[in-house]
Parts: sequence; structure tokens; C-alpha cells
Amino acid sequence: MAYTFDAKKTTEKLVKWVKDYFESSASPETKAIIGISGGKDSSIAAAVCVKALGKDRVIGVMMPQGIQSDIDCSRKLCDFLGIKTYTVNIGDTVTAFMDELKKHMEPNNQAIVNTPARIRMTTLYAVGATLGGRVVNTCNLSEDWVGYSTKYGDAAGDFSPLSDLTVTEVLAVGDELGLPYDLVHKVPTDGLCGKTDEENLGFTYAMLDKYIRGEDDLSDVPEIKEKIDRLHNANLHKLMLMPKYTQE
Repeated sequence: MAYTFDAKKTTEKLVKWVKDYFESSASPETKAIIGISGGKDSSIAAAVCVKALGKDRVIGVMMPQGIQSDIDCSRKLCDFLGIKTYTVNIGDTVTAFMDELKKHMEPNNQAIVNTPARIRMTTLYAVGATLGGRVVNTCNLSEDWVGYSTKYGDAAGDFSPLSDLTVTEVLAVGDELGLPYDLVHKVPTDGLCGKTDEENLGFTYAMLDKYIRGEDDLSDVPEIKEKIDRLHNANLHKLMLMPKYTQE
């Protein structure tokens, strides 16, 4: 049977799932704490939480690293949803940490790219601890599939509403929720190298999503299939519980 996606039904189920999660595991005052980047995933995850919990129980945290060129998108989303927001600039923290690390070693590109994401997650948990909240993971299935996330950074969180949805499906949910088109369909970038996510990956999300859902085996582009499979296998550790030794 061909795979089909019902955006309306999925959106309704998502909202109910978030509502049920909070009702079953948290007090009525517990808030959803979400990092607002101005991109599609945080925008749509925030909108789902507002629909499920009400705007008074969703806190948006903007975390620019110095100057963020597209922070107006973050503000637009928060204004549209009517949620309370905080802006915590992590620029000085990242600089101070890297300066200290450089006294001992020269950080490579992976450390430079991943550290801000981990500092952002630390910030979200500090806000959550202070205000009494659960941190929203905003990853989607497509990015998780190829490891396009930072372990203990944006890959962390207390609950994850979008991680079983591909990028294509996430966009459909955003449209179903009535979010501004420019926020839902904004071209995703990492905000670091000036390239789009798809340029960094070397293939489009549309190709990846069809492969994940079994709609295209990518037999006509074997090099892309090989890359996706290689990235998937190499990054599975990001999705698994930490291995631990157990005594027999």
C-alpha cells in the first residue's frame, strides 16, 4: 500500500499527544520550554504546544550567538503565537569557553560547530528549572535519520513532538496550523557556514523523505543512496540510549 500522509489528522493527534503527555506526567502549571530559532521546526513545535497547552504555558527562548541576522523571524513567530519570550545571548559564553579550551588544545571544526548547540540546550534546561518546565525537542525524522543534529544539543529534550515526521510532513503540519508561510517554508540553514542544510547534506529533503517513506529507492542516484545509508548508520548512536555495563 502506498504511503499517504493526512496533515489534518496528524496535527490533531500531535496536539492530543502533547496534551496527554503533560496531563499524565506534569502539574497543571508545568510549561513547555522551547528554543526559538526562527526556523520551521521550532516554529511548528511551538505552535503545536500552544494549541495543546495554551499560550500561557509555552515559553520561547531566543538564543542568538552575538548578532543573529534572522532573529526577526523568531520574534515574528513569538508575536504571532502570543507567547512569553526571553532572549539569552550565548555569544560571550561561547567565546569564553573557547578561549579557555584554546589554552589547552586547538578545537576542531566539530567542536566549534557543536558547542553552541550544547550551550543552548544548557540554557533551555536552566530556564526550565527556574520556571518549572519541560524542554521541547524540535528535531524531525529526516534530520535524525542522517544525524543532522548535535548530541546533547538540539538532539536533547524532554519530549519530541516532531521526531516521527519527515521535513515534508512537518511543513504540512505547519500549513495546517495556519502559521505564516514565510516561517514554515523558510530555507533551513545552520547559521554558521552560509550554506543551506541541503547544500551541506548534498541532497534535498524531498529526496530523503521519499527514501525514508519507501516512495523512492534512489536506484537512479546510487551515490545519494549510499551517502544517506552511510550517514544513517554512522549516526544511529545519537538516537539510542547510552550503552551501559550490567552485571549478570
